[in-house]
Amino acid sequence: MLHKKNHSTLKKPLLIVFLVLLLDQVLKFYIKLSMTIGQEILITDWFIIHFTENNGMAFGFEFAGEWGKLALSIFRILAVIAIFVYLVILSRKKTRTGAIFGLSMIMAGALGNIIDSAFYGLIFSASSYHTVATFLPEAGGYASFLHGKVVDMFYFPLLILNQAEAPAWIPDFIFGNDGYFIFFRPVFNIADAAITTGVLWLILFERNFLKGH
Repeated sequence: MLHKKNHSTLKKPLLIVFLVLLLDQVLKFYIKLSMTIGQEILITDWFIIHFTENNGMAFGFEFAGEWGKLALSIFRILAVIAIFVYLVILSRKKTRTGAIFGLSMIMAGALGNIIDSAFYGLIFSASSYHTVATFLPEAGGYASFLHGKVVDMFYFPLLILNQAEAPAWIPDFIFGNDGYFIFFRPVFNIADAAITTGVLWLILFERNFLKGH
């Protein structure tokens, strides 16, 4: 009876992880198989679907080349295992639903990007600025296990400021190499958004949980 009860308490976090992963992977597959690198779909002036890929961390940041990418992938896998074990423990203790939600979102986001890194190089051909990728190409994928690229697509340039037209009191260092300050410049995906949502949820609404009470 106790085993069945523990199993049922995991349904909510596993459902959250499943739904986030489903949305994340369906969208990534669609982008990968229908768009070229750099191609954009303009939804509004501040909401753009922009296909890009990155080798490293969330929001397009990168970490120490191929060895750094491998280390990051291994760290993500270990982190997901640790979070899952922790979720099992918390579920048995009947921890607040909000804390379970936050950790589940972080786990789902990490898993989403792990899937890209682990398998996309094996199952897709390379995307380029002129060529759309193919699924399960005859010649094989573009990279080995854990060396695939993470697919990003959400771009929200909420504010664009041209350095040449900016007031003199605005410091030059805030402008990029292209001469523009763009908020928000990074391109990201659903997995990145899930991780950010989970972290912010815990910080804003689960302070007692983070303090260990």
